[in-house]
Amino acid sequence: MVARTVSAVTNESLPARRLLLVHAHPDDEVIGTGATMAHYVSEGAHVTLVTCTLGEEGEIHVPELSQLAAAEADQLGGYRLVEWQRACTALGVTDHRILGGPGRYRDSGMMGLPTNQHPRAFWGADLDEAAAHLVAIIREVRPQVMITYDANGFYGHPDHIQAHRVAMRAAELAGADGPEKIYWSAMPLSVMQDGMEAFRESEGNPFSEVEKVEDLPFGTPDAEIAARIDGTDHSAKKTAAMRAHATQIPDNSWLYGIAGDFGGEFMGLEYYTLVQGERGPGSGPFQWEDDLFAGLEIKE
Repeated sequence: MVARTVSAVTNESLPARRLLLVHAHPDDEVIGTGATMAHYVSEGAHVTLVTCTLGEEGEIHVPELSQLAAAEADQLGGYRLVEWQRACTALGVTDHRILGGPGRYRDSGMMGLPTNQHPRAFWGADLDEAAAHLVAIIREVRPQVMITYDANGFYGHPDHIQAHRVAMRAAELAGADGPEKIYWSAMPLSVMQDGMEAFRESEGNPFSEVEKVEDLPFGTPDAEIAARIDGTDHSAKKTAAMRAHATQIPDNSWLYGIAGDFGGEFMGLEYYTLVQGERGPGSGPFQWEDDLFAGLEIKE
């Protein structure tokens, strides 16, 4: 089974609203943006997912697959490709691509590890060369909106940082063909604070050693958030997509525990900052948009 690539399509043959997401590894698309993707698919928008590596250096939480690890058979990437395809199916995303094709860029591992120096490590990829692969997709699909990470890759992983750089460079190189609005995935400090309080009583609390929310390497002041997408109606799809990534998200993950306690509210609400384009109308104390296409003139 190989990654699907949409070819020989024209802008006119696609739905009026088009959303592009650029992620680093299989499973990243689900955790931060899965509900958003399912939401827009359900509304008839064309959703294009570009993932930059196969996640070859990931941990393996399925014991019988442990020999797929990079230090052994080094076959995890191919297995994760299939997990990724199944996750996309759960979300309803049919246009999903690996940047440059499967195997072009390799998972770099965590910052500072020897794997950062692998000849194919995404962290060391030539920026303009990698961006050119994405420019070709942008010019094919012509998305009005693009989502990627902030300059720190949300939490500092080298491949997330590089995905940010590639996405932003591609948008620049695409010129008039590029997206009108660019968002970075984010988490409001108020939501993180509420989550930390809820996590304190949960088994497997990932923040057990964190005293205050400001100590975490991510988190955005509420006033800097531009959009909140309510995909709570699609929380079951997001959960199914997470379960598709079984090697990375074990059955006893704290994510499932919190999802069980808080349901769609935890799984379905996703947040973004706007870094390019005009902010559309919003609501609430900070006027958060509830539609990433807000303010755009879309010809149906």
